[in-house]
Amino acid sequence: MAEAADRPDDDTPAGIYVLSLYVTSSSPRSLRAIINVRALCDEHLPGRYQLEVVDITGRPEVARREQLLASPTLVKREPLPLRRFVGDMSRTERLLRGLDLWPPEGRTRTT
Repeated sequence: MAEAADRPDDDTPAGIYVLSLYVTSSSPRSLRAIINVRALCDEHLPGRYQLEVVDITGRPEVARREQLLASPTLVKREPLPLRRFVGDMSRTERLLRGLDLWPPEGRTRTT
């Protein structure tokens, strides 16, 4: 059973993205991931996201419970479906597509 801190609040408003970013200490890759995710959220989800950054260094129980195979890992909990992304989160378009935010508002999709 997941702990309360690991689940979105029952009263999380619709349209709010609930994200967890699992990192390992202050590795360069983890620091890049934190910067990249925050920048993406600030630009594409202003006022519509909750981001929890979790340092899993020395916490194997968290990695096991969350079934993490690599770090950094971003988990999109809400809105469903749950999705996972691994790496330094520098591939912005890939993240936007995975978060169902592509094309960005104001742009039209070309076919």
